[in-house]
Amino acid sequence: VQLVESGGGLVQAGGSLRLSCAASGLTFAFADYTIGWFRQAPGKEREGISCISSSAGTTNFLDSVKGRFTISSDNTKHTVYLHMSSLKPDDTAVYYCAAFLDKLGLWGCGHEFTSWGQGTQVTVSS
Repeated sequence: VQLVESGGGLVQAGGSLRLSCAASGLTFAFADYTIGWFRQAPGKEREGISCISSSAGTTNFLDSVKGRFTISSDNTKHTVYLHMSSLKPDDTAVYYCAAFLDKLGLWGCGHEFTSWGQGTQVTVSS
């Protein structure tokens, strides 16, 4: 599966952005894939933000974005979104989406992500 992120950019603190992750080259149905959002800030390790799967629904990994970031999916468009609001300068990072196939619905969000997008830059100014 190929993943392409879009929607990043420069925004002022307190603003909002919606990131998109469009999937193509699917071998199985889009709903058979678990999709996650991750981010990596300069000089920091990559961190998981949230994940969505047909078997487990949505899972949030990052306490610092709870109540501000929401993951959603449009299966008809093969796209997963990350809705970000009340953005802070600390949210500045490259945001990536990733996927793995979970056709039997066994893993939820607890598996290695095997396909990654190229990332989209989000910069939040103070």
